[in-house]
Amino acid sequence: MVLWPITGDNAKVKNAHPTKVALVNTVVELLEDRRADEITSEQVLELSSISKGSMYHHFVDFPALIDTARVIRYAGWVDRSIELLTKVVTSAKTKEEFFLGLSEVVKVTQSPTLRASRFERARILGLADGNAKLLHDLGEEQKRLTDSYSDLIREAQERGYFRSDLDPATVAVLIQAYTLGRIVDDVTTDQMDPEKWNTLIREIVEKGFGA
Repeated sequence: MVLWPITGDNAKVKNAHPTKVALVNTVVELLEDRRADEITSEQVLELSSISKGSMYHHFVDFPALIDTARVIRYAGWVDRSIELLTKVVTSAKTKEEFFLGLSEVVKVTQSPTLRASRFERARILGLADGNAKLLHDLGEEQKRLTDSYSDLIREAQERGYFRSDLDPATVAVLIQAYTLGRIVDDVTTDQMDPEKWNTLIREIVEKGFGA
C-alpha cells in the first residue's frame, strides 16, 4: 500500500507535519488487514510512538484520523495505475508501442486479485454519503487523480496516440469508472472470463480512443 505522502502534487501532503504523516501512515497500514472499527486509538499511539496530545493536536478526533487514512487508501491504487500509465506514455516511441504497453496496464489494473481493493474503495465512497468532511476530502483527492489522468491523456493526444477530439477529463473519468466498475463481476456467483474482459477493454480503448 502506498503510504503518505503519496504520488502527486498535493499541497496538503507536501506541507503535512511529520507527526501527522506518521499517524496517518500507521492507520493506513493497520487498514491493510483489518476493518476501521477494529482499530483503536491506543493501537495507533502505541505503534506510532506518538502521544495522545499530539494526535488530538493534528486531528479533531480519532474518526477524523481514520477518514484521512481512508482517503489515502482510496487513492493508493489509482496512483499506482497512473505511475504505470506514465511509464507507457513517456517511453513509447510509436503508436504500436503505446497500445502494447497500455494492454499490459489493463492486465494489471483489471486483475481479479484486486477484488479487495475495489471493495474497499466502494465502501469508502459509500461512507462519504452523509459525511461532509470525508466527502470534501475525497472530492479533492479525486480531482487530483482525474487531473493526473487528464494530463497523461492530453500528452498521448499530443503524441498522436489518442484522438484529439476527445475531452481528456471525460476519458479520465471513464477509465476510472470501468476499473472500479469491475466490482460488478466480483460479487456475482458466475464470474466472467477475466481475459475476455481485458480483451474488450483493450479493444474499446484502442478503437474508441486511438487516433
